[in-house]
Amino acid sequence: MTSTPVDRARAWRAGPRLGTAYYNEYLPDPGRLADDLSLMRDAGISCIRVGESVWSTWEPADGRFDLDWLTPVLDGAAGHGIDVILGTPTYAVPPWLSRKHPELAVVRADGRAVRWGARQEVDYTSELFRGYAERVIRAVLGRHGRHPAVVGVQLDNEPGLHLIHNDHVVVRFRRWLADRYGDVDTLNRAWGLAYWSHRLSEWDDLWEPGGNTTPAYDLAWRRFQAELTAEFIGWQAGIARELVEPGTFLTTCMAYQRPAMDDVAVGSELDIASGNAYYLAQDALHGARDGAGGQWYADDVAQLVLLADRMRATRDDGFLVTETGAASIGPAHLTRPPYDGQLAQAAWLLVARGARLVSYWHWHTLHSGAEVHWGGILGHGLKPGRIHEQIAGIGRQFAAAAPWLADAEPEAGVGIVYAHDSEWMMAFEPPLAGPGGAADRGSYARIVGAFGRAALDAGHQVGFVNERRLTDAGDLVRRYPVLIAAGLIAASDHTLALLADYVEAGGRLVVGPRTGYGDDVGRMRPTAPAPAVLHRLAGAGYEEFAALPEPVPVAGVGESGHARGWMDALVAGDAEVVARYRHPHFGRWAAVTRRRVGRGTVTMVGTLLDRTLLARIVAEAAGAVTPTPPVSVRPLEVTAHSLAGPHGRIWVVHNWSPESRTVHLDQAVASVVDDSRHDAGTPVSLGPWAVRVWRVQ
Repeated sequence: MTSTPVDRARAWRAGPRLGTAYYNEYLPDPGRLADDLSLMRDAGISCIRVGESVWSTWEPADGRFDLDWLTPVLDGAAGHGIDVILGTPTYAVPPWLSRKHPELAVVRADGRAVRWGARQEVDYTSELFRGYAERVIRAVLGRHGRHPAVVGVQLDNEPGLHLIHNDHVVVRFRRWLADRYGDVDTLNRAWGLAYWSHRLSEWDDLWEPGGNTTPAYDLAWRRFQAELTAEFIGWQAGIARELVEPGTFLTTCMAYQRPAMDDVAVGSELDIASGNAYYLAQDALHGARDGAGGQWYADDVAQLVLLADRMRATRDDGFLVTETGAASIGPAHLTRPPYDGQLAQAAWLLVARGARLVSYWHWHTLHSGAEVHWGGILGHGLKPGRIHEQIAGIGRQFAAAAPWLADAEPEAGVGIVYAHDSEWMMAFEPPLAGPGGAADRGSYARIVGAFGRAALDAGHQVGFVNERRLTDAGDLVRRYPVLIAAGLIAASDHTLALLADYVEAGGRLVVGPRTGYGDDVGRMRPTAPAPAVLHRLAGAGYEEFAALPEPVPVAGVGESGHARGWMDALVAGDAEVVARYRHPHFGRWAAVTRRRVGRGTVTMVGTLLDRTLLARIVAEAAGAVTPTPPVSVRPLEVTAHSLAGPHGRIWVVHNWSPESRTVHLDQAVASVVDDSRHDAGTPVSLGPWAVRVWRVQ
C-alpha cells in the first residue's frame, strides 16, 4: 500500500534522514535515472529535491508548457521509496520573459538594472511578474503537486538576494511609512530630519534610498524589504496549498545572509524551516581555528554550530538542511574536499542541533554552467567513489540511530539573542574594521560569533533566541539559565526591559558591546550612562567608547589577554571589576564588570576579548554546564551536544582535530550506531575527525 503525504510527514520526526538535490535534466545521459536512484538507496538517501531551477524547461516559450519530463523522476523515486521535495521555479526566470519584459529587472541602489544572465534578477514584487509566476506555479504543481512521491514543496529558492529599488517599490515604501507614522511631522521628529536639511513637507519629499545617509531611514528600508520577501513567499504558499495534498509541507531554502531576509518572518509562512548549511572543510574545521566570519559559509566549527542553531530559531523547531556541501562548495578557489570523517562530523552536528534532513547539493557534479566546481556526491565521471562511500556510512549510522532519536530535541543552556534590526543597523554603520581598515559590514555577525564561540569553548551548548521571538522573562529563565545579548544596538525599550526582568527572575545575563546604545528606530539614545535600562542592574555603564585599531592588553580573572575592535569604556559603580585595560589612557576603564541582582547576575563585557579570555569570562558568568555531558576532561577541539527525547538523552561528541584526542567518561555510555560500550571512569580515544553518538546507560 502506498503511503500518503500525511503518513510520511510524521516520518520526518522519526529520526534523521539523508537527501540530495537531483537534476536528471542536467545530466549528459538522462537515461541513467534508475541507476542514480539505486545508488541513492545504497547510500541511505531517502529524499530528493527537484525542479526549482528550470523555469525555461517547464515553460520553454511564453505560454507553452512541457510538464511531463519530470514524471519518470517522480515515478522512479516512488518506486525506490524516495520522497520528493518539488520546487517552484520562480527564482530563475527564462530568457524569453527577460526579453519580453526588460522592465521587470531589479534596479539597484545606484539606479542600474541587474542584467539577466545569472538568477534572481527579477522584481518579484511586480504584479506583472506575479502573473507569469502564478501561471508556472499552477502548471507545475497542478501537474505534479499531488504525485504520491511529493511530500513537500519548496517555494522559490534563497529569496531576498537584492534590495529592490524599482520606482514602484519606492512609492510603496512611502505609503508603508505613511501607514506607520501618520504624517510627515511625526516622521521628521522620529528620524531627526532637521539634520542636513532633510525635513520633509510632504511624503513625496522622501528621497530615494540609493542616496540615503540617515540610519533611521536605512533601518526602516531594510525592514520594509524583508517584509516584501516574506510577503512573496506567503503569496506563493497561498497558491501552493490549493494544489497539494493535505499534509504536504511547504518550505523554502533560506540563505540566511541575504540582505532582504528576515528568517522569522519568512518562517511564519512555512510549515518547516529549511536552508543552506555550507561550510569550508579540511583545516577550517580544526577546533582551534578562528575563521574570518561574515561569509555565506562557515569557516570554523563555532560558526557552523551557530548557523545550525540560527536555523532552528527560525521557527523554534526542527529544520531541514536543504543544501550542504558534499565534495566541495563554491568556485574553484574554494575547492576543499572534506578529509575522511568530516562529512560525518558535519552531518551529526547538524542533527545534534535539530536537523531532520541533511541534504547534499548535489547528487552529481555539474558538467556545465556557473557551478561546475560545486562537488556533488558523484564526481564528473558519475561513478560512486570516496564521497558516496562516506555518505553511505552516514546513512547506515542514521538508520541505526533513528529509533533512539525519534522526537528528540536539541538541548542548550546558553541562549544567544539574535536581532535582524541590529544586524542591519551595524551593516549601515559598522563599528568594526575589516582587513585593511575598511568598515566591516559583517560586524554584528563577528560580535555575536565571538560570544557564541566563547560559550562553546566553555563547554556549553547554545541556542539562538531571535529577538522577535522573545517570550516572558520567566520562560526565558526556564529555557536558558544563561543569556547573551551582544551587539544589540537597535534594542527596543521592550527588549531591554525584558532582559532586566530576566535578571531579576534569576537569569545570568552577559551583555556585550553596543547593546542598548541605540533604539529600535535607529537613533542613538539620549541617555547616559549606557546601556539604557540595563546599566542600573549592571551597576556599571559608559559614556565614552572607541574603535580599537590595535589590540589593547587586558588583565583579569587570573590571566591576561587582549581587547580588539571596539571598546565601551565601562565605569564601575557598585559592580565588581572583573578585568581592566592595561593601557596608559584606557587603563582608567573596566573591560568587564559583574554584579549580583538577587538570584541573577549581570556581566558587562565592553569589548571583544581574545578567544581564551572571553571563554573564561563566559564560563565564570554562566556557571555549571547543563545538562552535564558524560565526558569531563576534554581538550578544546572536543565538543559535546545533546538531544533529549522519549528514549532518553543522546550525546554527540566530536573531535575536531587531525590528531587523536582522549576524553574521560564520568558515565557509562553505549553507542547508538554500533555495538561499542564504555564504562564510567575510563578514558576513550577519539580518532582524527571522529564523531561518536552515545546514550548514557
